[in-house]
Amino acid sequence: MPLLDTPVRLGVQLRPEHAPYDSFRDAVRRLEDLGVDILFNWDHFFPLEGDPAGLHFESWTMLAAWAEQTERVEFGSLVNCNSYRNPDLQADMARTIDHISAKGGEGRFIFATGSGWFRRDYDEYGYEFGTAGSRLDDLAEGLQRIERRWQKLNPLPTRRIPVMIGGKGEQKTLRLVARHADIWHSFVSPADLPHKLDVIERWAEKEQRDTSNLVISNELHNKGQDAADALYDAGVRLFTLSFQGPDWDYDIVQSWLRWRDAKNG
Repeated sequence: MPLLDTPVRLGVQLRPEHAPYDSFRDAVRRLEDLGVDILFNWDHFFPLEGDPAGLHFESWTMLAAWAEQTERVEFGSLVNCNSYRNPDLQADMARTIDHISAKGGEGRFIFATGSGWFRRDYDEYGYEFGTAGSRLDDLAEGLQRIERRWQKLNPLPTRRIPVMIGGKGEQKTLRLVARHADIWHSFVSPADLPHKLDVIERWAEKEQRDTSNLVISNELHNKGQDAADALYDAGVRLFTLSFQGPDWDYDIVQSWLRWRDAKNG
């Protein structure tokens, strides 16, 4: 670990804020045509930046629309909040979106999840905020329920739905990564990645799980190619780019696609 022989992939996170839905529909179509590997949104109910009363859309219903609209690209939320929906319901929603996206083959949905943090979401929608620790405990229980439910649904998912977990906490989050994740996403610096990966490996030994195929994900926001090169050298193979509408800057996406293609030879 990390998995170094996997191709570099580029994910673009369309921030579901401050733009009408037609703008997102057009962006999804164009980004898939450009060759982006994965499309993400986020799982919040209000804008995170700019006007707090600005336009905003819900994550899972948007993802279902993307499942129908797209043909090739993988997609998910960066990241789903475990607190907002019953875990068994999350499993069923993920399975349904998986099937919508399959179109004669395997589905393309990635179940990316985390424990939640945005207090306004909790307060205005009536969820108990708890503590960081209690939310992580809920995530641990939720992931077990989700994986059990995936084995009971009829029909089953079209494939083993990849699980992506975000975060860097060593006592709880990285143990969940070692126990469940196919992809680990963080904002960890290249210098700190070796230590965090060692923590995951030690948890994996205790969990008796093989993490040799774990894909390491990190973000490109406000980074140049030198920083991306350093992340690549540290083992990152999935790079995510935050994308803000309605004035989408496709030039920067194309620049990172050229960088990806150069890395992949």
